[in-house]
Amino acid sequence: MPEKPRVLLIVTQDTKKIEGAFLRDCLEEAGCEVIHLDPSVRQTVGGAEIGPDEVAAAAGKSIEEIRAIGHEGKIQLEMIAGATKLALARHEQTPLSGIISIGGSMGTTLGTAVMRAFPYGMPKVMISTLASGFTVPFVGIKDIVMHNSVCDISGINSITRDVYRNGAFAVAGMARHYAPGVAENKPLVLVSTLGTTEKGMRRLRESLEADGYEVMVFHTTGMGGQTLDAIASERDVAAIVDMSLVEVNDLLHQGICSAGPDRSKAGPKRGIPVVFAPGNIDFYIMPSPMAVGDDPFDGRRFHIHNAALTAVRTGEKDLEMLADHMAELVRGAKGPVRFYVPLHGFSSHDSEEGKLHDPSLPPKFAEYVEKVMPDNVDVRTFDAHINDAAFGDALADAVREMVANKIEA
Repeated sequence: MPEKPRVLLIVTQDTKKIEGAFLRDCLEEAGCEVIHLDPSVRQTVGGAEIGPDEVAAAAGKSIEEIRAIGHEGKIQLEMIAGATKLALARHEQTPLSGIISIGGSMGTTLGTAVMRAFPYGMPKVMISTLASGFTVPFVGIKDIVMHNSVCDISGINSITRDVYRNGAFAVAGMARHYAPGVAENKPLVLVSTLGTTEKGMRRLRESLEADGYEVMVFHTTGMGGQTLDAIASERDVAAIVDMSLVEVNDLLHQGICSAGPDRSKAGPKRGIPVVFAPGNIDFYIMPSPMAVGDDPFDGRRFHIHNAALTAVRTGEKDLEMLADHMAELVRGAKGPVRFYVPLHGFSSHDSEEGKLHDPSLPPKFAEYVEKVMPDNVDVRTFDAHINDAAFGDALADAVREMVANKIEA
């Protein structure tokens, strides 16, 4: 008989005892072995496989000492540290197949903090009152399923009974079929893109995959770039093709898809060969509800991409500002850096069929890039659009050359 999937249930019994017991019943009905981790602070209820005293001890304190801190935020940091340490230790001893938690703001913060410590692919479900709102602090760059509780987590009613049950059976189903992947022994290339550079990216990806590379592609809407940089910081990466720099534009223009000031630094800092291309720098991204009135963006052209996102056209000075930023970022890079500029457009918006096309700007940008990039950067221009097959082939060739040169060195 196959081994039961082992699921970690993170629920504070001092405030969510009824809901925790219901989830446990559902998980056991689904054929799971349940390990209940209870990070309660107000009182110790008992009955959990890992109780509050153990969580506190793992954080280096007694539960009484933690309660005496008297500040809920500082208390929670201690319990997060203890809960994460114990969860990882239990996983090391007897491997888990999934994690589920339920909570409001405090429970969601703690539950997802533990989940983020686990590897990609491990099933993670968070039933939360915050699942339909701003979830970046909870999900971060990990694969956490946020499941909207609909009602407050206060007892079981005709709605939450189904919601909680669905969450439990969802993680049970994933856990039953969880089979941690074994990393392929292929050189890894990280690539950034958006849908507006997808055609060129696909040409690049298929070319490299045909050569035996593993290619991971990241969607640059804020978390995508952060994830690329995190993997570049942690894993053995053969090369990076950063062909969507819209997150840098959004940093410089207070757009909604900024990945923060450290975007694109990981590769150069670690000495990974990097090819930059100015994909999607023809715009920055703002909320579509702002695109109202006669002149919502101070005379700038814009394109309402969908109900959430509007692309706002950048001008010559904006592109120079981005070039200056990138030049400073790659100065002193520990590995080879190239900057490839297509002279006929930076995205599908910046094409003859696009809504934001300006054929005068790519050549001006290329000239400025050649002027400001430090000597360690190999700048090349191409008589192509970023989505042209010729440009995708040039990026693939750059990866092959840079990887080969690194191996020879």
